[in-house]
Parts: sequence; C-alpha cells; structure tokens
Amino acid sequence: MTKGTPPPQTAAREEPPGLDLARLRERLDRELPGLTGGPLSAQLIEGGRSNLTYRVTDGASSWVVRRPPLGHVLATAHDMRREHRVISALHETPVPVPEALLLCEDESVIGAPFYVMELVEGTPYRTADQLAPLGAERTRAVVLSLVDTLVDLHAVDPEAVGLGDFGRPDGFLERQLRRWGKQLSASKNRELAGIDELHEALGRALPASPAPAVVHGDYRLDNVLVGAANEPKRGADTIKAVLDWEMSTLGDPLTDLGLLVMYSQDLQLPESPVSTTSGAAGHPSPAELIERYAARSGRDTSAIAWYTAFAWFKLAVILEGIHYRFTLGQTVGAGFDRIGELVPVFIDHGLTTLKEG
Repeated sequence: MTKGTPPPQTAAREEPPGLDLARLRERLDRELPGLTGGPLSAQLIEGGRSNLTYRVTDGASSWVVRRPPLGHVLATAHDMRREHRVISALHETPVPVPEALLLCEDESVIGAPFYVMELVEGTPYRTADQLAPLGAERTRAVVLSLVDTLVDLHAVDPEAVGLGDFGRPDGFLERQLRRWGKQLSASKNRELAGIDELHEALGRALPASPAPAVVHGDYRLDNVLVGAANEPKRGADTIKAVLDWEMSTLGDPLTDLGLLVMYSQDLQLPESPVSTTSGAAGHPSPAELIERYAARSGRDTSAIAWYTAFAWFKLAVILEGIHYRFTLGQTVGAGFDRIGELVPVFIDHGLTTLKEG
C-alpha cells in the first residue's frame, strides 16, 4: 500500500525519522523468515497528519509500516493493535483493505508499536487539480464509488468478522463529544473563539443513533487508493484500498457520512494543507452523496446537519492537536506551519452548519 511516492523535494532519506531499519529487519527475519531479501530502505509517505506511514523496500519487494507519531498524543487514537485488528477482520469482506502481515507491540524495536502490511498500488486524490485529468465523468464515478464502499463497510456484521467487542455503541455520540472535548483540552495552548459554544450546542442536540456499525472515523477520498483506468483486477477508477483506520470503532455510521459530506464542501482556502476535491468538474454535491448513501443503505439521513457539524468540530480539534505538536517540534512533514490558521475556519463552519440545519 502507498499513498503515492513523494516528489523529489519531499522524499525522505534512506532511514526516515521514527524507523530503525536494522532493528525492523531483525524482527521481520524472526517473525516472517524469507520475507526480506536484503538491506531495507524506506520513505516516509507524505500526506498523513497523524500516524506515520513508511514505504519500505529491500530492492525487490515493498511493504508498508505504520507507527504512532513521534510526540506524545492520546494513546487510543494511535493504537496499532486496533488498526491491525480491523484491517485483518475486514480483509475477507467486500471492503478493500491491505493484508496485514505483522503486528509488533514491542517498543524496543523501533521505539513504538507498529505493524506491517502489504503494499497496494493506487492513487490518493487529495485535490481538485489531481482529479482534473480524469474528467467529469470519471471523477463522478470515483466519488460515488467512495460512497458505495462506505455503504459496504457499514453493512458488515461486526459479530461475523470478530469485531463484536470492537467498541461500545451505546451512548456513542455522547462519549465522542466528551472524548473530543478532552482531546481539545489536552492539545490546546491558545484561545479559540467559538469552540466551546460549538461543543455545547452539539451536546444539546444529540440525535438518536441508528443501528451500530463498524465506522472508519476518518473517511474521505484521500484516505483511499483508487485504481488506474487500465486496472485489470477490479476495473477502472475503483477503490482498491481503504487506509488509515486509526479512529475506527463500533458506533454510529452516520458520523462517517457526516465527515464525507464535510470534505465534499468547498473550503475556498487556496493552498490549504487540508485537502478537498469538491471543486473538481463532475464531483457530486453533498446532497447527491447523502441521497446515494440513504438509497443504498436504507438509513434515515435527516439529521445529517448535526453529523456534519460534529465533523467540523472533530476536525478543528484534530487540527489544533497537530498545531500544538508542531509548536513543540514533534511533527514530521510539510505544511504543518499553516495548520493553526485553519482551526477557526472549521469552528465557524461547524457553528453555521448546526444553526442552519
């Protein structure tokens, strides 16, 4: 699996931060003898804002390694065991995920728990400009396929795939609000106008959740890999792999839809480090995405404004956490110096969405 090879100016050195290749190979040789055929090199895959993802190769074959970020963060948001467990459970379902190869919770190996999975080749579309060469018809097909894959995820029976105890659906939304409020308190070192108002307003208007499902927690176009037009296995422009399961759990499936709707709105922020593809020709509108999800899943989506406002709040908290780690020098990658200025924008969108309904 890869999120695309970084361009030359951003490619990481042979041993990127947070990955001891010699110790990694020792563990791979012990646990998966014969997997590697020579010394390893690696690149940090740019694009992620939280857990670190590396493309590792021995010159003949390649794999992906995932580990938590370098700084201190909320432990449950970066649990390698959970990520490994959910992609292992979903591997035989219609939801496309990479094959999990190894989980290592021994922090003495690379300094943190990590897991290794297969590399799936594909494209993560992060911006409207990247989608432009596909044209309107193919862009529309890709985004609608994203909705269909989400419906497939939410149709998985958690008990049938061994995920019946993967979360606590009862009181899910209330706990989510409380959890993200605590995350905000742990990551905030400045005043943020409106953030408390948004948090409290969401708490006063909690909707009744539908039947629980496996939720991704960060579902959007640049967290999936899309196949090329000549992809022989599954056809052109299909979703080849869903990535970044660090926030997955059992809970309210409409939280995933709300996040997808949020990312389908034009932020009107040129050169923003937070990507959106909504401006691409052929991109379905948020209303179309909601309608397709409702028709295919059979779920009531009438409260989607709450879920979308919650998505704005959740992203504001995540971005504030990234900004906080950046100020401490604990975040690896480009574009983090501009994250802080986006947080008030997300707060304002959340308040507006909740008030307008």
